[in-house]
Order: sequence, then C-alpha cells, then structure tokens
Amino acid sequence: MPEPTVEDILAEVERRRAARRAEEDRNRSPWEQQTVHWAERMGRWFARHWLAVLNLWWFLYVGVSLLAPVLMKTGAEGPARLVYLAYQPLCHQLPYRSLYLFGERPFYSMDELLRRGVAPELLVPHGFIGNAVLGYKVALCQRDIAIYGTIFLAGLAFALTRRHWRPLPLWAYLLFGLVPIALDGGLQFVSQVLVALFPTAGFVPIESIPLRRFVTGALFGLATVWLVYPSVERAIKETGH
Repeated sequence: MPEPTVEDILAEVERRRAARRAEEDRNRSPWEQQTVHWAERMGRWFARHWLAVLNLWWFLYVGVSLLAPVLMKTGAEGPARLVYLAYQPLCHQLPYRSLYLFGERPFYSMDELLRRGVAPELLVPHGFIGNAVLGYKVALCQRDIAIYGTIFLAGLAFALTRRHWRPLPLWAYLLFGLVPIALDGGLQFVSQVLVALFPTAGFVPIESIPLRRFVTGALFGLATVWLVYPSVERAIKETGH
C-alpha cells in the first residue's frame, strides 16, 4: 500500500474536522445553531472588511476629539464638555501637553499658561480646556493625536498599497517604534516621580516638547501599523477568507 502524501494527510485532517463540526451541529439546540451561524457570518464579514472597520474607527476616534474645540468655538459648550468627558478615561488631557485650535498658538507650555493667567489648580489632568484667546484644546493630548492620527493615515496608505507591504521585523519595531516613545515619555514620567517622592533631593523634572511628542508618537503609530496590518492580511489570506 503506497505511503500517503502530505496532501492526503491534510485532506484527511480536514475531513475529520468537517465530520466533527457536523456532529457538534447535530448536538446543538436550534438557538445554539443560529448563534453559531451568525457568529460565523460576522467572522467572515469582518475578515473581508477588517481594514475598512479599523480605518473608520481611527477616523472617528481622532475626528471626534477634534470636534470638541470646534463645538466650544461655535458656542455648543454642553456637547463639547461631553466629548471631553468621554475621552477622560482615554487621555490625561493635560493643558500644557495638548493641542489647541482657534487660538494664538497650537500649544503652550506650563509656564506660558501661567503667564497668560491660567490658574495653577487648572493645570492638572482634565483641567483647563481653553478660552477664546488661547483657543480650545483637543480632547486628546499631542502624543495621542500623533499616534492615532498616524495609525489612521498609515491605514489608508495600507489600503491603497497593501500588496507592497511586508511585516516590519520585530527588532525594527522595538528600535524605531517603542524605544523613542519610551525614552521620551518614560524619562519625563520617571523624572517627575522622583521630584514628587524626593522633593529636596535636587531632581529636576524633565518636560518633553511638542515636536518630540509628535515625532515619537508618529513613529510608534507607523511602526504599529507596519507590524500588525500586513500580518493580519497574511493570516486572513491563509485561512481562505
């Protein structure tokens, strides 16, 4: 009797899987069968449209955060505050690390806000949201805008040229995506913790600048898309969807 080929083995495995699924279906109640049927349909639909779903999600996530200052500018303060409130669990919204629209400048340091008359007690997470002179802040901080805005733009680029993308090597993701943002944000965080814990030790808090936040955030967003999206695309193709 000839030895089975690899194709024969794979075909037998698939046959047994199909038989097992059929047996499981026979043992399910009608409600369970309907639930499984809809779950499989949703899975197939998402496999075909996952990129459009993610791009739409990131467009709305960033777009709604930009809507907050627009609403403030047009006098719709109630809806604007609802937007700020909705994003509070997702971002610190520190006034001196945020992006401002409709004001004199797109961003301000803590010292600049103090000099412009903003009370110190408002320079806290989810504090000062702006005014007619300084502008109104976006509901996401500078770094988050850079991260998620870049994820959206890179997702659009991937949709147009996906055949030319190969997954970013893990070492490149760590080196160009994670290390810069970890150094910029991590050193800032650690320095401020040291100052808070040891106020008389002479530690000086490190505060990043908008350019570094935007650059490191954009690098992280691009590297994440470059690593994840081609891998997802390949996995879906291998499953036959």
